[in-house]
Amino acid sequence: MNTLQELTRIVQAAAQAEQTEDQVKLIVEAIHRAINVDVCSLYIAAIDGAMVLVASHGLDPQAVGYSRLAAGRGLVGRVAQSRHPINVADAASHPDFCYLAETREDEFRSFCGVPVVRAGAVIGVLVVQSREGRVMSADEQAFLVTLSTQLALVLPPEPLAVHAPATALRRVRGVKGAPGTGIGSAWLCETADLYAVPDRPCEDPAASIREWHQLLATVSAAVDNERKALGEQLSDGVGAVFTAYQMLLNDPGLRVGVEQAIAQGQWLPGALRQVVHHYAEVFLAMEDPYLRARNEDLHHLGNKLYQSWSGAPENTPADDHGPLVLTGAKVSVSDIAACDPQRLVGIVCYEGSSLSHTAVLANALGIPAVMGTGKLKGIDNGSPLIVDGNTGQVILFPSPSVRLEFERLQRAEQALKGELAGLRDQPATTTDGARVRLLANTGLLADISPGLANGAEGIGLYRTEMPFMVSETFPSEEEQLHIYSQVLAAYRGRPVYMRILDIGGDKPLPYFPIHEANPALGWRGIRFCLDNSSLLMTQVRAMLRAAAGGEELHILLPMVSNTGEINAFHEVLLDALQQLRDEGVAVRRPQVGIMVEVPAAISLLPAWAPKLDFVSIGSNDLSQYLLALDRNNPRVAGAYDHIHPAVLQEIARVTATARNAGLPLSLCGEMASDPAAVVFLLGIGIRKLSMSASKLPRIKWLLRSMAAADAAELARQALTLDNSADIRQLLEGALQQRGLGRLLGSE
Repeated sequence: MNTLQELTRIVQAAAQAEQTEDQVKLIVEAIHRAINVDVCSLYIAAIDGAMVLVASHGLDPQAVGYSRLAAGRGLVGRVAQSRHPINVADAASHPDFCYLAETREDEFRSFCGVPVVRAGAVIGVLVVQSREGRVMSADEQAFLVTLSTQLALVLPPEPLAVHAPATALRRVRGVKGAPGTGIGSAWLCETADLYAVPDRPCEDPAASIREWHQLLATVSAAVDNERKALGEQLSDGVGAVFTAYQMLLNDPGLRVGVEQAIAQGQWLPGALRQVVHHYAEVFLAMEDPYLRARNEDLHHLGNKLYQSWSGAPENTPADDHGPLVLTGAKVSVSDIAACDPQRLVGIVCYEGSSLSHTAVLANALGIPAVMGTGKLKGIDNGSPLIVDGNTGQVILFPSPSVRLEFERLQRAEQALKGELAGLRDQPATTTDGARVRLLANTGLLADISPGLANGAEGIGLYRTEMPFMVSETFPSEEEQLHIYSQVLAAYRGRPVYMRILDIGGDKPLPYFPIHEANPALGWRGIRFCLDNSSLLMTQVRAMLRAAAGGEELHILLPMVSNTGEINAFHEVLLDALQQLRDEGVAVRRPQVGIMVEVPAAISLLPAWAPKLDFVSIGSNDLSQYLLALDRNNPRVAGAYDHIHPAVLQEIARVTATARNAGLPLSLCGEMASDPAAVVFLLGIGIRKLSMSASKLPRIKWLLRSMAAADAAELARQALTLDNSADIRQLLEGALQQRGLGRLLGSE
C-alpha cells in the first residue's frame, strides 16, 4: 500500500462530500479497503461527551446513529479519555471491554482504536476490527493515526447531533461581520461564478475588446444606479463603498490586462477570469487582514462583470417572502442594493471576513451580518434563520423558545442603539473626568464617511497601500496627491495619522513580486521604503502637498526596529520639505512617530524619544510577534488572545515610557475595540484609541459609563495575573457588574 497516495485520496474525497454523513461513510469504506479489515467504524463525540457510532462497515447497520457509549465507557471510551491508541488481539479480554449487543460485534476479536483530536480535544475515535485475533501491524496503526489527524480537519467543528432531522435547530459559527440580531427567512444569493469559466479561444479579438469596453461602461452605470437605490438609506457619503468599485472599473490594470489577454487569444470571460484571479490572489496572500479582504471585492466585481456579460437575470426575492436574510458564498453589494431595505434583516456569507465591503456596507446600513460560516447545508429559500452578529453565529431552524429569546435581545439592542446615537457628538469622557479621544482606522475612501458619521475625532491609522495595490505600476505623485487630499479634506481640523507604505514581504505588489522564506521577518515596512528611497520620496512629497500647510498630517513609520531607520527617514523628510519649498510650495514639517509593533522598539523607545513627536502601538502585530502566534492560522488561532499577560505587561511598559518622555501615545488594532481590553488600556493611562468606525459608539458608551480610577484598579489587578482566561474573567466581570454586559453580547 502506498500510504501517502491512499491518505491523500481518502482525505480529498471526504473533503469534497457535501454532507457529513457522506463524509464519514466514505471514510470507513475507504479504510476498510485500504488495510483489509472486517470492520471499520467511526465514533463521534456527542454534546454530552458520549461516543456515538456514526458510520461503520461491518457492524449491524441498524446500530449506526443509535449505538452509544457513555463518556469513558468501553474500549472506545478509554481511547478517548487516554488520547492514546489501543491495539489488542482479543478485545473481550481487555478490562475496559464493553459489549454492545445491537452492533453484533461478538464475531470480531481484534480491536484497534485511535483518537481523532482537534485543538487538544478528542472529537472522535476511529476503530478497526477483525475476525482474526491479531494485533494490527505498526504500519497499519501508523496509517490510522496519520489518517485520524487528517480527519480532524475534515469533520464538522461542532459536536454531531446524530439522526437529527434536516430541520432541527443548528448553530453555525462564523466571523462577526456587523453587530445586531436579525430574524427572518433565507434568500439564497446564487450567481454565476467567474472563477468557473473555462479557457476558450477568441475568434475576433478586436470585436471582443470593443465588447469589453462596452461591458465596463454598462457595469459602471449599474454601480451608479445601485448607489442611487441605496442613497436614501445611507448616511452622508457612506455610499462611497460604490466609489471603490468605480475605482476598480477605471483602473488601467484591469482594463489593459483583459485587453492583453484577449489579444493573446483568450475569449473575454476567460481573460476577465485570468486578470481578476491574478490580482485577487495577490491580496489573498497578504498577512494584513484588511488588505487580504480586498480579494473579496475583486471577486465580487468580477462576478458582476461576468453576470452582466452573460445576461443572467437578477435573483430578486418574491414580494411575499417576509423579512429576508441574504445568504450565499459571496453576498455582493449588488445583492444588497437589489433587496428591499425594509425587508432586509440579516446577511450570511459562507466566505469572506469582517473587513470585506459586504461587512462595511452591512455596518453602514445597520444590518446584522455573519461572515465565513462555511456552506450552510440543508437550507432553501424560506428556511428560518437567526443572524447573531454580536457573537458571530447563525441559528438555523430556531425553536419557538429560541426565537422568543432573540426577539427580546432585538428589543434590547434597539434601545441601546437609540442611546448610542445620541452620543455621536458627545466626548468620550469617563465619569470622573478623564478624556479619551476616539479615532477611526481606514485605508479606502469608502471607509471615510462611517468614521465621521460615528463621531470619529480623526483617523488614527490611514493605510496608504491601496493605491499601490490596484495599480499596474507605482502610482505617481499626482495620483497619490489626489487620494491623500480627499482624506485630509474630509477630516479638516482633525488629526490624520498616515502610515507610509507598509509593503513587501507578505504584501508584494503585483508588479513587484517578492519571494521570501519568512516574509513576516523579511523585507517589509520601513525596511522596504528606505531601500526604495525614490518611492518613499514620492510618497512623502505627495503627503506634504496634500496637507497644504495644515496641521492634520501626522506620518507613521511601520516596523521600526533600529535607530538608523528613524534617522534615515528624517533625512528623506527634510529633503522633501526643502525640495517643495524651492519649488514654491507652502509646506510645514508634519509630526512624525513610529508604530510600536516590533518587540525591539519597546526597549529602545527611551533612546528614541527625542527623535519622535508621538508613538502609536500597533496591537495586532505586537501581540503576534510577542506570542509567536499567527491569529489568522486556524491551527493556532485558538491560543491567540491580545489580553495575554505578556502583551499587557509590554503595553503597560510602553505607556509608562511614553509618559515619562512626554510622548503622546495612541493604540490601534483589535484591542482598541475589545471592551475588556479597553478597560485595561483606560486603567494604565492610554487616552487615544483608534478602531474600525462601526465600533466607535459602543466604546464611547463604555468610557462614558466608567470611572478611570476604577479602571486603574482593575488594570493593577490584571497585571498580577498570569493567564488570559483569568484576566478576561476579571475585566468582563467588572463590565457585567456595571450593567455593560450588552457590550459583550451576553445579555
